[in-house]
Amino acid sequence: MEKGKIVALEDRIPKLKEQRRRKANRRLVLLLIMFFTLIVVIAYTQSPFSHVKTIAIQGNEVYSQAEIIKKSGLSKNTNIWKVRKIAVASKLQQLSEIKKADVNIQWPNTVQIQVKEYKRMAYLKQDTNYYPVMENGKILKERQMEKIPINSPILLDFKEGPALNEMMKELKNLPSEILNSISEIYYSPKKTDQYHISLFMNDGFEVSATLRSFSEKMIHYPSIISQLDPNKKGLIDMEVGSYFKAFEPEVEEKEVEKDQGEG
Repeated sequence: MEKGKIVALEDRIPKLKEQRRRKANRRLVLLLIMFFTLIVVIAYTQSPFSHVKTIAIQGNEVYSQAEIIKKSGLSKNTNIWKVRKIAVASKLQQLSEIKKADVNIQWPNTVQIQVKEYKRMAYLKQDTNYYPVMENGKILKERQMEKIPINSPILLDFKEGPALNEMMKELKNLPSEILNSISEIYYSPKKTDQYHISLFMNDGFEVSATLRSFSEKMIHYPSIISQLDPNKKGLIDMEVGSYFKAFEPEVEEKEVEKDQGEG
């Protein structure tokens, strides 16, 4: 019986050796794969193939692709592995008209940039030039223009600060049809109201208002003018209530309702 057991063990030795040889071969193959993969990665990172080939930009209207690429600091000599998404986005958000920038890498060598620009709400007139005013209250002095888009409100006597910030906030709250009906807005503070403004409308009416309740009251403008004679222009006072005073020499005042049928 003991000889039988010894023979059986001897029979198994070649099988054990074969199993060990196969395991060793698998380890060797795995090590070779890892080695060659490492060589390929190193070669790729050091070769022109790892450089940025394409910079895809979306969402830009004000800035050209060349301006955004220049500000981003990226070029076709930039190694794709060295692109720092947060740092690039931070650089782009330093531009006065960029509200937000998202940067993503699409392998093997494409950088995608999605930008969201601040909206131009109005144009500030100074002398014969016009300067865009952004929704965040910034005046773009470096982008002066001699002509402005049709139906864009023109601001006069404003400067960067609380009043202009409030003006932009109120304009954002207006429906587009009312916003487009405004021709000019003058900042005309009073002793009793540092936020007083005077508006000249495209339909010939003038409006006196305060920024503190401007959008809340101006939203009723279509209803107010529907109650007035379109051939008799005048001043609509929205500071406290809503009153109309004709431009004719004789004084004519009429209290107007915010909505039809309102008492």
